[in-house]
Amino acid sequence: MNRVYTIFAELLKLCPRYQFERTTERYRGNRYVKTFTAWQQYITVLYSQITHKDSLRDIETGLAGKSDRLYHLGLSGMHRSTLSDANAKRDYRIFEDMFYHLLIRCRDLTPKHRFRFRNPLYTIDATVIDLCLSVFPWARFRKTKGAIKMHCLYDHSGALPSFLTVTDGKRHEVTAARETPFPLLPDSIVSVDKAYIDYPWLYSLNMKRIWFVTRAKSNIDYAVAGQHPVKDKRVISDERISLEGPLTRHKYPGDLRLIRFYDEERRKTLTFLTNNFRLAATTIAQIYKSRWQIELFFKWIKQNLKIKSFLGTSKNAVLTQIWVAMCYYLLLTYIKYQTKYGYSLLQLSRMIRETLFDRKSLIDILTVHPEHLSAVRNETLQGALF
Repeated sequence: MNRVYTIFAELLKLCPRYQFERTTERYRGNRYVKTFTAWQQYITVLYSQITHKDSLRDIETGLAGKSDRLYHLGLSGMHRSTLSDANAKRDYRIFEDMFYHLLIRCRDLTPKHRFRFRNPLYTIDATVIDLCLSVFPWARFRKTKGAIKMHCLYDHSGALPSFLTVTDGKRHEVTAARETPFPLLPDSIVSVDKAYIDYPWLYSLNMKRIWFVTRAKSNIDYAVAGQHPVKDKRVISDERISLEGPLTRHKYPGDLRLIRFYDEERRKTLTFLTNNFRLAATTIAQIYKSRWQIELFFKWIKQNLKIKSFLGTSKNAVLTQIWVAMCYYLLLTYIKYQTKYGYSLLQLSRMIRETLFDRKSLIDILTVHPEHLSAVRNETLQGALF
């Protein structure tokens, strides 16, 4: 007898169910639970992400309208009060761990960054997610404003968020960087903006043989210790320096490299600071320019994932929704790289949303032009795609 699969069912087959259940046991996610398990909660919140549902009532109504196609998902139905309780009480770390299990799968498929050097290339940055202070009183950011802050280690190989942490909005970027165990290996290159200029932290990266690239502050106090040959007319100067400030020379006792580079596009002179003395000055400038990719990533997830309006008001509910949203981003990325999908990630998310409960093959809808999607007929599938 043939089993009938929907696009949603095939999407869930890409999730590591065994690791999810083990994580659920570790955090006792199903303790005292009779019907609505952690896996069913994950399916429901993921459904709200894919379909852009704005409220618990919208989710309940939407799933009720698809009741005849829920059995193969392991979901018999959902009441909004049950989902509300689960979001508020079930440990969000279950879904955080799912994110990292999916990340391991994605890393095996991602293309390398566009630079010639083989060093892993990362960017560290943070973005603020605004919240209404009267609704989320635990997220006080300003006197009349609430917010949380997402800190990200962005991997340029595959455009992946390789590490995420969420803090209160008041936490400064460099404070979070000092406290966060970012998984950076020796010989990695990491670009950061001026907010991360903390010389003890930068020196700790240097001692771990991690190369950093940042913009120098205008009031930097230094002495020139040597010159690098200049081979490009856009490079105004390329110097080896040592810090001379009464405090900074003790905070960073090693040498640094200061590069003044004229950006022809912006018609502006930029000053870069790095501990890498091997790469060309123009390459250092391009590394910092590539840092803009993380800004595009933040913009994409804010515009296309449900991380600005939330289904619950507790901190646990907010973090649950954020981690499930990031799981969905990785699922989209995995499908795009696995199938070599030729269109954008946004187009892929729209295709999945419009066909989520259709009895169609995921491969079929990915190999046709979006305008011809309706021509792909519903069918009975024999098994999973991947």
